[in-house]
Amino acid sequence: MTTENRIPDLRNNTLTMAGKDGLLDLGCVFSERVIEITCFIPPMLSQEAFLQRKDEIVEWLNPSKGLCELILDTEPGRVYYARLQSGVSFERMVRLSSTFELTFFCPDPFGYATEDEVFLITSEGEHTATRVLGNLESYPIYRVNGTFESGAGNNITITTNGEELQISNVNLKPTETFVVDTSKMTAWIEDEEGNKVQNGLPYIADLNFPTLKVGNNLISVAVTNAEFTKLEIQAKSRWR
Repeated sequence: MTTENRIPDLRNNTLTMAGKDGLLDLGCVFSERVIEITCFIPPMLSQEAFLQRKDEIVEWLNPSKGLCELILDTEPGRVYYARLQSGVSFERMVRLSSTFELTFFCPDPFGYATEDEVFLITSEGEHTATRVLGNLESYPIYRVNGTFESGAGNNITITTNGEELQISNVNLKPTETFVVDTSKMTAWIEDEEGNKVQNGLPYIADLNFPTLKVGNNLISVAVTNAEFTKLEIQAKSRWR
């Protein structure tokens, strides 16, 4: 890696006001991340082998595959989701070897844990989930299992650091899982094979999507007129 951008580019939000000098500052957010890498192909034994190696690299970099996992040995335990941003030219160094530059585009600027933290809760009451990976809040995925019948007053309330996520009036079979993806702000019901069978958003009150902070998180589970089996929380731990 030739350039190490530890903080992604920032996108400033401003507003121009008539008759006022300068701009009104509305804060900023992180923009995309660009990762630049210098690569080297060591000397090959033949022109055919050299050409084959370049063809393999070009196919691996094919941007039509969309976003793929990018893992750098200089950042162990982290993965970025990237695709090639610009063309690639091979520059010959000595006979049958060359160097080339790669520029990767990451629309999501954060690095995620390659082996994510997962917290399992199997009883009602208060629990503590301690995140040790990452350096900023994360948007977890909640997976709820149990037996729930449709009806007023039948619900499960998951409170994370004081923020409530309530699932109510849903018909959930023992073989099904109610999934809440807080990053995408959506929810669905999936069968035992992982197939989505129903939209889950209508069963979430207030459309509240709690986050997890680094360190200790207080998780409370309360169930009314339903049978709760387990709650699995995938932390989606990340670094800026």
